[in-house]
Amino acid sequence: GRLTDPMMAFFVAEGYLHTRSIRKYVLRLFLFALISQPPFSLYLSGTWFSLPLNVMFTLLLGLLAIWLWDRGGLPQGLRLLAVLVLCILAIPGDWSFMNVLWPLCFFLFRQDEQKKWLSYLVLALLYIGYCFVQMGPQAAFNFGLLCAPLLLRCCSGEPGSRAPFHKWFFYLFYPCHLLLLYLLKP
Repeated sequence: GRLTDPMMAFFVAEGYLHTRSIRKYVLRLFLFALISQPPFSLYLSGTWFSLPLNVMFTLLLGLLAIWLWDRGGLPQGLRLLAVLVLCILAIPGDWSFMNVLWPLCFFLFRQDEQKKWLSYLVLALLYIGYCFVQMGPQAAFNFGLLCAPLLLRCCSGEPGSRAPFHKWFFYLFYPCHLLLLYLLKP
């Protein structure tokens, strides 16, 4: 999980750059956020709906942050306010505002590798620090976040396959694996 979320945030930014339709991309993330919430809630709490919201919701907010930032004509102050509002909306979600800020940083610094990975690492270290304050030494597993750049630096920036199987597999995998984990819980 410590590798998966940063990778998903990275691919949201890449997806924004390569999508043919931002509206369809937003709708797809929203639809799968809705579909994934019952399995996510069942796995976490044994009920059909509970907080936090699943990662698809927070990734959707990250996509919206990129879209709002990239829109021409919006003053920077308004863009910053929009990102702040999206971060606040993300608080009751899995990975919280990290999934707003990571995709946005991956997008903003896509042409500058040093700034891209430095911004990622600063945010990751802040998150790790926050987790240590909340959980104490049990939060040590979050240091796995520092390994994500090693894998993500292998990505070429080229669009992936547009084959339907590749497009839909991971959207379907997320709720299905949560449901399976719930069913396997003792």
